[in-house]
Amino acid sequence: MPRATDEDLFQSSTMTFGEHLEELRTCLIRASLGLAVAVLLGLFVARPVVHLIEQPLKRALGDYYTSAALDTFDGWRPRVDGGTPLPYSRDEVVDAVERHGLSFELREVHPDRLARVLGTAPSVDAAEDAPAPTTFATDDLVPVLLWQPLARDPRVSITTLSAQEAFGIYVKAALLVGVVLASPWIFYQLWTFVAAGLYPHEKTWVWTFLPISIGLFLAGVGIAFFFVFDFVLDYLLQFNAWLGLDPDPRISEWLGFVLVLPLGFGLGFQLPLVMLFLERVGVFDAAAYAAQWRMAILVITLVSAVLTPADPYSMLFLAAPLCLLYFGGIGLCRWFGGEATGAVQATNASQ
Repeated sequence: MPRATDEDLFQSSTMTFGEHLEELRTCLIRASLGLAVAVLLGLFVARPVVHLIEQPLKRALGDYYTSAALDTFDGWRPRVDGGTPLPYSRDEVVDAVERHGLSFELREVHPDRLARVLGTAPSVDAAEDAPAPTTFATDDLVPVLLWQPLARDPRVSITTLSAQEAFGIYVKAALLVGVVLASPWIFYQLWTFVAAGLYPHEKTWVWTFLPISIGLFLAGVGIAFFFVFDFVLDYLLQFNAWLGLDPDPRISEWLGFVLVLPLGFGLGFQLPLVMLFLERVGVFDAAAYAAQWRMAILVITLVSAVLTPADPYSMLFLAAPLCLLYFGGIGLCRWFGGEATGAVQATNASQ
């Protein structure tokens, strides 16, 4: 629904439609130049950023393979009744994994063959003169646990499949840093363009909305990186385990995921300000937003599915705060709408 007042939004503006387009072009050029400068700065810190981005994935892979190893440990049984048990208790294994940061693989060996290879068998010459066995003695196998630091476990390392892929990763990391660093400047340019079409008494709102807009964007990025990633990765890796597939992730694919999800969250968190802008230009009002809340939740769910990867966790983690922000946007429209109506009435009365 349009606003109650029939005053033209651009009545007090001296800019023509072409001048508004020129202003938009100027703002976009300035925003692009600021982004380019921020990306150049990001090239100097891209390397530690790549290592920082790796941490959630390495942590999730470590938890995945540790859990799989413990399941293997719990499910292992001697091949024959009375056979050799596992050389460690479960409490020792859990202590080694959780307190000492070790990982292990459960293997089986023939102890006499291993002793012969190591040269520790008591009668090596006699064993060499004995006839070679013709069958494999599975019942003589005994379990061993092969230990190594989790950080050096090859299954936890993140791989590249080509020589040039590392350079692409470096540039993507610089781009991510550049977007975050340039976000205040980009939002400032966008709000400068919006301010050109506002009433004189509304132009001061830009300085109120600008820090809110930047804060919402950074909050969305922070929530995605520090909270959502762990849940999404745990879900995806558990789904791999359910299918019986071991993940072998590439850093370039993971970095693409890191780029999309935080930016999707940051842009999605602009919802209250978009609602307020549409209310200001007369497209909707607070009553219309409140009446269509069911449709809005459906649209938010669909948009969240588009802005996030194909998993339910990331979609729900974006849709839930957006629903709260939608109702916050309704309150914002009612608050500023009441102030704007009073200001417009006061202006008309003075004229």
